[in-house]
Amino acid sequence: MTPPPSPPAPPSPPPGPFARVARLLAGMAGLLATVLAAWLMVAPEAEPPARARPWRNAQPAPELRSLAPQQATVVKVGDGDSVHVRQGERRFTVRLACIDAPELDQAPEGGESRAYLRSRLRPGSAVTLLPKAIDPHGRLVAELIQEGNLNLALVEDGQAFVYSRHLGQCDGREYRAAEFRASRRRSGIWQTPGGSERPWDHRHRRGRRTQAQPSGS
Repeated sequence: MTPPPSPPAPPSPPPGPFARVARLLAGMAGLLATVLAAWLMVAPEAEPPARARPWRNAQPAPELRSLAPQQATVVKVGDGDSVHVRQGERRFTVRLACIDAPELDQAPEGGESRAYLRSRLRPGSAVTLLPKAIDPHGRLVAELIQEGNLNLALVEDGQAFVYSRHLGQCDGREYRAAEFRASRRRSGIWQTPGGSERPWDHRHRRGRRTQAQPSGS
């Protein structure tokens, strides 16, 4: 005798509200992940600050084996506290020690500091370097000597601030005295009472502003 067929299984109960919300959120998360992945593939990188652009023909500074004076030839002035030089076939950047000149986007002081240094360092002229260190960017940190100490002259004539953070590399008292005289005469960056905005403060503020902007803005 054939047994009677089994009764059909009862239908599954409809999903509760929490299950429906969970499925909806999972679908939205997948969609957002897809959109984000596509955006990262096409989004341009943020434009770096002008000063961060490397010198196209520069090489890392030679390994610093000695603090003895070195001879070099000026190629061009980068800004108020950096100079591109060559030694034979090697070209590299020198960061002037113990001072900090206004950034180029600090108008008008940045352009004035560069113009001052250009007037003192002509392309093709010889310059003596008094090495101090190699900085994290591969630049030689040095005092520049050409008819006197150019680092000190920039401070004396109100074209750069003393960079207290690294002042131990130089004769600190001499640099402080030069800065005091420039401030008393209100030369260059000291025409504004108290001096113009410090370059390190400007870089910090500019960095925060860059980070706050969306990529590609």
